[in-house]
Amino acid sequence: MGMFSRINDIVQANLNAMLDKAEDPEKIIRLIIQEMEETLVEVRSDAARYIAQQKTLDRQIASCERDIADWQAKAELAIDRDKESLAKAALTEKQKYVTKAEGLQAQKAQIEELMDKIQADSARLNNKLAEAKQKQKTLVSRKQSVQTRLKVKQAEHSTKIDDAMLKFEQYEQRIDDLEAQVDAYDITSSTPQASSLEAQFAELESNDVVEQELAELKKKKAA
Repeated sequence: MGMFSRINDIVQANLNAMLDKAEDPEKIIRLIIQEMEETLVEVRSDAARYIAQQKTLDRQIASCERDIADWQAKAELAIDRDKESLAKAALTEKQKYVTKAEGLQAQKAQIEELMDKIQADSARLNNKLAEAKQKQKTLVSRKQSVQTRLKVKQAEHSTKIDDAMLKFEQYEQRIDDLEAQVDAYDITSSTPQASSLEAQFAELESNDVVEQELAELKKKKAA
């Protein structure tokens, strides 16, 4: 397959369709990027070769132009000296270099056309490569997201979490039991003597209230 045909195939490729059909899109996009990068290396190599050819042709054309000018000057000199046959011979030699220069110019024009095509295709290929790399980043990001979500889902259905929660609840129950024991100890820790004294003072306070109410009632009846 020719270089330009290959570039065109790559540029025209529908990356989305290729990835949708692939069993392993991440692998496919990696291979596509590798193919593009290798093609760009070849394109640069061809461009360098064409540039070298251009420089060689420029030197050859310049040499031809010097020879053309030289034979033109010789022909004019021969005419000035009335050497018509010599002038004719000089012009014949000049024409050889004119023909050669025209051939070199045609080659240069072809190479310039190829260089223009390489430049345009390289730009298109670089754009396609950038698109492919962006899709690769998207695929990697999506893969990481899916893997994270899968881990979360797996964790949600894991018996380890249920077991851990059960153990935590059992531990809380044990703490509740210990606190209840402490509270019960505080309630039952009062001495009988202390309880008896509290009862006596409570009874005195109650009697005072009763006596006060009785006095107020008698006072009200006497009035």
